[in-house]
Amino acid sequence: MSHLNTELATAMLNHESLDEFFRAHLEEAMNNLLKSELTDFLGYEKHSAQGYGSGNSRNGYYQRELDTRYGKLHLLITRDRQGRFDQ
Repeated sequence: MSHLNTELATAMLNHESLDEFFRAHLEEAMNNLLKSELTDFLGYEKHSAQGYGSGNSRNGYYQRELDTRYGKLHLLITRDRQGRFDQ
């Protein structure tokens, strides 16, 4: 059984809210996707030596909320120094 299946089974056995379970996992997946998109855009991993002197780098994030059927997702929208990255 996969890690997600194990967590889901545990949540169900503990009578936890499935909406909250899916909301939390969707939020984590979306934030990881945003980080991966920026990594792909820049062409190097976070903290990689390739980024030094590249002319563009990570520049933190700003927060946004997205309403879904499972509840509000708190997203960390990544950005680059030159402002060219578009999610």
